[in-house]
Amino acid sequence: MATAPRVVATPAALELIERLRARHGPLMFHQSGGCCDGSAPMCFQDGDLQVGGSDRLLGAIGGCSFWMSTAQFEAWRHTQLIIDVVPGRGGMFSLEGGEGVRFLTRSRVFTPAELAELDAEDAQPPPG
Repeated sequence: MATAPRVVATPAALELIERLRARHGPLMFHQSGGCCDGSAPMCFQDGDLQVGGSDRLLGAIGGCSFWMSTAQFEAWRHTQLIIDVVPGRGGMFSLEGGEGVRFLTRSRVFTPAELAELDAEDAQPPPG
């Protein structure tokens, strides 16, 4: 496992995830590609969004899977996604919509060493 995960969450995001999980049960995330809700991390009940061959699992935050389209990943592969929470209205399809806050994706560019490690990991065949 790489030392720098592709996706992480701030303490505020983790706290909101726990509140939403208590209300809705298991959750999942998908990084929106810019359609209806812009480019925002969308939170769903686990399984409410069908993921498929055009989606990539980036990792997990707060025990919830975090997905992104493969095409979008190719543009963002050099960045670590940092999921945060800010005041405002959430995405109309995302579970935090009525909380008065919304998830927000911040990012930082991986160091050359981190990116080399992640690229080497990506080149490994999937287990099993």
